[in-house]
Amino acid sequence: MPCQTAPKRLRPVIALLLGLAAPAGAAENAPTRVAVFAFELDDLSGGAGVAGDAASDRRHLDEATEEARRLVAANSRYALVDVAPAAGEEVRTRTLYRCHGCDAEVARVLGADLSLVGVVTRISRTEFTLRIELRDARTGELVMLRSSGLRMGADYAWSRGARSVVRQAFAEPH
Repeated sequence: MPCQTAPKRLRPVIALLLGLAAPAGAAENAPTRVAVFAFELDDLSGGAGVAGDAASDRRHLDEATEEARRLVAANSRYALVDVAPAAGEEVRTRTLYRCHGCDAEVARVLGADLSLVGVVTRISRTEFTLRIELRDARTGELVMLRSSGLRMGADYAWSRGARSVVRQAFAEPH
């Protein structure tokens, strides 16, 4: 689902992130710090937990994560924050998508301005969606939600889906 025009209540947050509300000086040129957490799998398929290859799923999720991190790091407007020191059950078990925004607090503690959670939802063995949720680490507000559908059982395409969605999301400053 493409991002719609931001609701009025989010516009001040977006303006702040764009640097429009920042004081003059070096801080306005500082890149926005982004914590990109490991991509997660939400398996809604009929075979959830019994069919499939968990090691293969993990490998494809890791590839999607690395692609997202590579794209964020390559954009001069953003600085990638190391999430390795992150603690918490949701981070360890890759279930941040279930905690309704707790990733923002984890990102804030790590020194990030934004948090990015990527989720691959397996609808069936041949149909997937991939989405990213971008949150303001200070307020927890959802700044952007982007998604893409993936078909034909192409779990190897998760990294390509991540590339497409992250490129769209980071094409404009946040």
